[in-house]
Amino acid sequence: MMKHAVPSKKIIRLEKKMLAKKGTIIQNENCDSTSKMRVIAISSGKGGVGKTNIVANLGFSLSQLGKKVFILDADLGLGNLDILLGMTPKYNLSHVVAGLKTIAEITVEGPGKMNILPASSGIQELTQLGEEHKTKLLKEIDVLKDFIDILLIDTAAGISSNVLYFNAAAQDIMVVVAHEPASITDAYALMKVLSLQYSTNHFKLLVNLAANKEEAYEVYRQLNLVADRFLDITIEYIGYVLFDENVTKSVRRQKVVSELYPNSQASKCFVSIANKICESPPHFPQGDTSFFWKHLLQKKS
Repeated sequence: MMKHAVPSKKIIRLEKKMLAKKGTIIQNENCDSTSKMRVIAISSGKGGVGKTNIVANLGFSLSQLGKKVFILDADLGLGNLDILLGMTPKYNLSHVVAGLKTIAEITVEGPGKMNILPASSGIQELTQLGEEHKTKLLKEIDVLKDFIDILLIDTAAGISSNVLYFNAAAQDIMVVVAHEPASITDAYALMKVLSLQYSTNHFKLLVNLAANKEEAYEVYRQLNLVADRFLDITIEYIGYVLFDENVTKSVRRQKVVSELYPNSQASKCFVSIANKICESPPHFPQGDTSFFWKHLLQKKS
């Protein structure tokens, strides 16, 4: 089984560093930051396309490349990343929103030394966070920006307010799609809403469960063709993950396939995508995470 919690000494060290930085961040809200943290939201218009499994394996692969990775399970009311990884955290983001715990206190260590910020499950109120709670949560996470390289946000599926909110807070948005009409249609709908409501004009597309690279590219081609015609956006093809029975075996064992079957075809796909992420700059290379979140909190007309 995975470790269920960050060792207490690690929590204390992280908390001390975060508290020391917190005052500085609050006092210098209008100053430019040199934060190196890259924020990538990973979403899907439709559930059942393997999005959370993509997030877990990408996080592991990025960790193996020497990156300090945090994963935020932003499916706040129906989080299942911890279950996928065989973890049983005592606390989760609901305790942070309620003001009972800090980010450091709920952080758990996952495979490959990546860190997980677990969501709650079965708390309906968290599916529609108010502005006050959103602000509180993002300020807590903002304190982490000096301690990690890549923050992966595993959003819920669909176009709920929480999904749109976390996508708009990120530097990069990666949309996961499968080779089926409903998935393609819903992925387009997600990008359309983000484009119209938040002026988001750049997306990365990852095709999951592909039979081969030709099939994956055809999905991208179809989406890109429609987007070029009806939306003012750019879709960047980040790659694909081939259908692999080893993924199913890994899920049953509550492990990431990249750890359990590192030579499988799916694992090789994750390594390829992780390398592409590391080699490419964020979409807003001059940006800062706190800038995006402060910018988001200013309601747009």
